[in-house]
Amino acid sequence: MGKLRCAVLDDFQGVATDLGDWSPVGDRVEVACFREHFADEEQLVAALREFDIVVTLRERVPFPASVFAALPRLRLLVASGMRNSVIDYAAAAAHGVTVCGTRSASTPPVELTWALILGLARNLVAEVNGLRAGGPWQASVGADLHGRTLGVLGLGKIGVPVAQVGLAFGMEVVAWSQHLTKERAEAAGVQLAASKEELLRRSDVVTVHLALGDRTRGLLGADELALMKPTAYLVNTSRAAIVDQDALLAALRAGAIAGAGVDVFDVEPLPADHPFRSAPRLLATPHLGYVSEDNYRRYYGDAVEDIAAYLAGEPVRLLG
Repeated sequence: MGKLRCAVLDDFQGVATDLGDWSPVGDRVEVACFREHFADEEQLVAALREFDIVVTLRERVPFPASVFAALPRLRLLVASGMRNSVIDYAAAAAHGVTVCGTRSASTPPVELTWALILGLARNLVAEVNGLRAGGPWQASVGADLHGRTLGVLGLGKIGVPVAQVGLAFGMEVVAWSQHLTKERAEAAGVQLAASKEELLRRSDVVTVHLALGDRTRGLLGADELALMKPTAYLVNTSRAAIVDQDALLAALRAGAIAGAGVDVFDVEPLPADHPFRSAPRLLATPHLGYVSEDNYRRYYGDAVEDIAAYLAGEPVRLLG
């Protein structure tokens, strides 16, 4: 009997076999890494038809019922993280596909959030580009963070450390989510905003750390963005759909807010002609929130563990 075939999707940097030790399954599994993203279902199915195992990164590639139906050879799907909204678990089960997850650290998106905040406040991209191109020496005046107000939407495993960094910078920190209590906010050392609207009006920086769901989809639309100070910044490293994308683009173009730092988009990878690639006042990164060496070692190391456990007949970290 030949080796099982395992496909690793969206290995953009070409590091999946470097940052994960695949030797525990090397005698039974042949690994193929795809650096290009499959933009549609037809391409995905054509590429994966001969694979028994697929490792998918985050929630970039949907696995609806139609994909499982078109991949009768697929037996195991490993998704990084322990939550994935684009996998049809019922269809996976119906087609005999086991779905497993991996551990995921919350510190990388916390760190990227602050990279975006600081990049916006000090206009770093324009200043660095100007320096390298022989442009003006000091073209902008940075915004202060000390003494200003940080508004945190969602005080969970990412929101809490983001808030703590804000406190370390000497910021006043307020937080809000639909079920956040005063006791939980105070335990994190921050104030509970009376409402989403109050947080938006008060904050000099608003940062989004909510899970995407029916209650949070479109949570910040044109009316909400209009409540923000014209000197305020919006940062979203959570999910694009929490913020109305058209409303955000309009606010940036009109100068209704000072700027936005965005790591998540409605379509990923972002098409070359997407308006966010040229929007003013926007500091955008290509969904780097989870992309760090330690996190990748965790993802791919756990993926190998998941495969080995499945082959042993004792699957771990089951999703569904």
